[in-house]
Amino acid sequence: MPSANGTREITYVEAVREALTQAMQADERVFLIGEDIGVYGGAFGVSAGMHAQFGDQRVIDTPISEAAIVGACVGSALTGMRPVGEIQFMDFITLGMEQLVLQAAKVRFMFGGKASVPMVLRTPGGSGTGAAAQHSESLETWFTHVPGLKVVMPSSPYDAKGLLLAAIADENPVIFVEHKLLYKISGPVPEEPYTIPLGQPNIVRSGQHLTVVATSIMVQRAKQAAEELAKEGIELEIVDPRTLNPLDDTLMIQSVMKTGKALIVHESVKTSGYGAELAARIVESEAFDYLDAPVRRLAGLDIPIPYNRNLEYHAVPQVENIVAEARKLVRGEY
Repeated sequence: MPSANGTREITYVEAVREALTQAMQADERVFLIGEDIGVYGGAFGVSAGMHAQFGDQRVIDTPISEAAIVGACVGSALTGMRPVGEIQFMDFITLGMEQLVLQAAKVRFMFGGKASVPMVLRTPGGSGTGAAAQHSESLETWFTHVPGLKVVMPSSPYDAKGLLLAAIADENPVIFVEHKLLYKISGPVPEEPYTIPLGQPNIVRSGQHLTVVATSIMVQRAKQAAEELAKEGIELEIVDPRTLNPLDDTLMIQSVMKTGKALIVHESVKTSGYGAELAARIVESEAFDYLDAPVRRLAGLDIPIPYNRNLEYHAVPQVENIVAEARKLVRGEY
């Protein structure tokens, strides 16, 4: 039941669908395009019911061609539309890389701002569903390395709705990464449309002993770890970047200056992962003088995600890994 201000509990997938619906109701230039997003409602049910509501001119099924989806988004955005493409699994975004990296990211700069590509490319990413190496990757870091692309990675239903509406309104191409395991989580979300500015992180939990900077599903696992450690008197402060690029790192720097210790947690592989960028920002900042321990990273192993469920589980950070690493940092074991 909604509260007095219209906020109620809905799931992450419902929050994404509500943002898409409200954006399409507000602006006839917004349309959806992707594989099986029409009558079927998408591989994860994100667009369920939207084909019946908006019709096949605004909820467009495509052949199995990610290059065609991205290319159609780029072309239509250049002509004034605001497309929202869906890549069924993030792994297959690789098939649209030329359109994204060489075209979408650069057009606005190469034409001196006279043309823009206001498109959003949504894609489920991450492991945990037993879908093996070709359907479980976390490739978001690749796109943070491309000037001209924005990369958003919400960890809660509230953030998913507000950030998606902001992404659709943005004049730049935005990669919007939704972890598959987050789709079923619930949280408070206002009924009315609202936006969360891209680039602004969030303090998810306050604490004084250790700063944990976590992305996507790792924010939820960090929160569970914090509850465990609180029983021992260890209070974690959790920072969620929410937008990987661009990123205003002020909150993160201030948090590390307060706690004196930093642990960075993400699912993508450790080598050249997003945690390296965050660690560099911390040690290059004034927070360096406040560090009482090395900046530590917990990340995915440098392997393809295994099909075996036990191996898959241990390929990426879990709650118990965060608890153990945080405990060592706080106890001065590094």
